[in-house]
Amino acid sequence: MDASRKTAIIVGVLFIVATVASMLGQGLLGSVLDDPDYLINISENKTRVIIGVLISFIDGIAIAGIAVLMFPILKKYNEGIALGYVGARIAELPIIVAYLIIPLLLTDLSQEYVKAGAPAASYFQTSGTLFFAVRHWTIQMVYIFNFIAGLMFCYLLYKSKLVPRFISILGLVGYSVMLPGTLLHIFGQIGTNQIFIIFALGILFEILLPIWLFIKGFSSSAIASKSVKQ
Repeated sequence: MDASRKTAIIVGVLFIVATVASMLGQGLLGSVLDDPDYLINISENKTRVIIGVLISFIDGIAIAGIAVLMFPILKKYNEGIALGYVGARIAELPIIVAYLIIPLLLTDLSQEYVKAGAPAASYFQTSGTLFFAVRHWTIQMVYIFNFIAGLMFCYLLYKSKLVPRFISILGLVGYSVMLPGTLLHIFGQIGTNQIFIIFALGILFEILLPIWLFIKGFSSSAIASKSVKQ
């Protein structure tokens, strides 16, 4: 098995890991944080919150790992954009960390709320609202970085012909609608359910690409052509 085939398989695995980790992590966190009585619910489900945070962090690590692994291949087609892609993914990671710190802070807030009882309820509710506002804005920033990095990645896939162009076009379209969708969500024009519908093409790309990488890998003719030119 040559190096490009190994890279294709590892990248495919990381895409699947990122997708599964994102779904599991957000599912675990959402089941606790989305409860109207979250100030009580979080304290009762501390372990679930911590597990959800750790799984979600795996998602961020996997996404950054994809960019690092792909850089030696993509830089042959456009080193500047390839470097920008890696930079965007690495810059996204601390924002993901900031986003994931909020549930841990809410866990401490929830425990203090349960101890304090009703007399201090308004203070804790105000603090909880503030934490949720910060969480909302950090996830919007994650979406924006995902949009930027995704477009650069798909452009390089399209230019290089490492995978069939219908896959890279699907990604280009999917990530292109992500920015307006995110902005509409930020300004309250669409809700959470609608934004996930808007993200559907991007999600489909992130599922279809690893399947192709597992089965076919990168185009050997595209790899060979670039090697000959160099």
